[in-house]
Amino acid sequence: MTIQWFPGHMAKARREVTEKLKLVDIIFELVDARIPYSSRNPMIDEIIQHKPRLVLLNKADMADKEVTREWISYFAEKGIKALAINSQAGEGMKDIVKASHEILKEKFDRLKAKGVKPRAIRAMIVGIPNVGKSTLINRLAKKNIAKTGNTPGVTKSQQWIKVGKELELLDTPGILWPKFEDQEVGKKLAVTGAIKDTLLNLQDLVVFSLKFLEERYPERLKERYKIESVPENVVEMFDHIGELRGSLRAGGIVDYDKVSELVIREIRTEKFGPLTFERPSDIMSAQESTN
Repeated sequence: MTIQWFPGHMAKARREVTEKLKLVDIIFELVDARIPYSSRNPMIDEIIQHKPRLVLLNKADMADKEVTREWISYFAEKGIKALAINSQAGEGMKDIVKASHEILKEKFDRLKAKGVKPRAIRAMIVGIPNVGKSTLINRLAKKNIAKTGNTPGVTKSQQWIKVGKELELLDTPGILWPKFEDQEVGKKLAVTGAIKDTLLNLQDLVVFSLKFLEERYPERLKERYKIESVPENVVEMFDHIGELRGSLRAGGIVDYDKVSELVIREIRTEKFGPLTFERPSDIMSAQESTN
């Protein structure tokens, strides 16, 4: 399964982000707490270079809290401040402004020493589609300014948004890179909803997801589908889920497409509880093996 998705507006967004970089003090890089590495666009590192950055691990309520703490430590070791937030519920919003002031303290102290009047922090929000940028902006601004939606690619232009007297935000469209060199990254993005389902082979995605659950959360998998042990043959697992959930065609034949839709839906609606699909140790191991 090869996943590629790079609509024309994303190429334009890359140019616009580069052009507007000089207007902002700090970058808010929004990532999905369930896939903090895979939902970071490596192209963003090239674009923003040495600009101060705050990584926001959004949808933290849907992620494994223990693993989220590991990720915050991982970013800290790289000199990057990271916060776990839930923009949908408004959790962690005050921490964003506080952390921004801490990161930019030296810069604003220098400006103050030069006699420059205090002003709002100017921040640019960047992130891949469907990671929650518009929801975050609306939470911070305390009103519905930015368009939101469950479909990736809702925000297609830039806009400045004032957040009280302390913060001004520049929203940007979600940007994915032209090609996923690592197809595993593409699958993680797909299972968490960052890529439109119409572009995917859901059966392949479910095979990937079931193997992940068996490896990392086996007890949750067994409990959810009422099994004592996970079958070695994935087809047997599909058959079991189909019969258990009644995902059948005429004649009692298991409908694998329906089973696939069901499993993905149950993952996304947290029927397995909070899940994180990658740990810092996974990334470090992968990087060591390629060096």
